[in-house]
Amino acid sequence: MFGLGIPELIVILVIVFFLFGGKKLPEIGAGLGKAIGSFKKGLNEVEETATDLKKSLPVVKEIAEVRESLEQVGKITGSADK
Repeated sequence: MFGLGIPELIVILVIVFFLFGGKKLPEIGAGLGKAIGSFKKGLNEVEETATDLKKSLPVVKEIAEVRESLEQVGKITGSADK
């Protein structure tokens, strides 16, 4: 995880504990969890919108099909051009 080992994480957690105190840590953790959850939800919405856009616009759909075909040909021929 980002090149951090167990000793570094322990030091960071001790510093955070001293800065915020034991009563604030659950609140911070809950807020962080909600933020990560909403970020993931937003990413999923963007992916769904992109998928819907591909399906709704014929030109985009054709381009996506051509791209997929080219990727399949690249896999078959062994070239990894991207």
